Amino acid sequence: MRPFRLAAYVLWAAKEVLTGTWDVISNLFRPGPYGKPMIVELPLRCVTDVEITMMASSITITPGTLVVATGAGTQDAPATLFVHALFGDSEDEVLDGLYDMEDRLLRAMRGRAPGGRP
Repeated sequence: MRPFRLAAYVLWAAKEVLTGTWDVISNLFRPGPYGKPMIVELPLRCVTDVEITMMASSITITPGTLVVATGAGTQDAPATLFVHALFGDSEDEVLDGLYDMEDRLLRAMRGRAPGGRP
């Protein structure tokens, strides 16, 4: 664990909570349909219980996203989170944001993030 990178991650996550709060509140007062909700499957690059728990917690505390289920990893497949997202034009857009969060978390925990999606 990298203390300075972890502190930077916490500050970044706090910013995401604030911007997510603004997105949810501003959409409440807009006419028309509210968001474009979807559930996406997120195969993780996190491997330890601590990394997976921190990732799931980071997603859930961010307004507009919620982990609704988990899938245990096997030798052939990574652990998976199923995430309900209120906003996003496509599944790829939502996954890009979630993988950005995972990259930042893994850099804070390991000092580096694996490249690409699993």
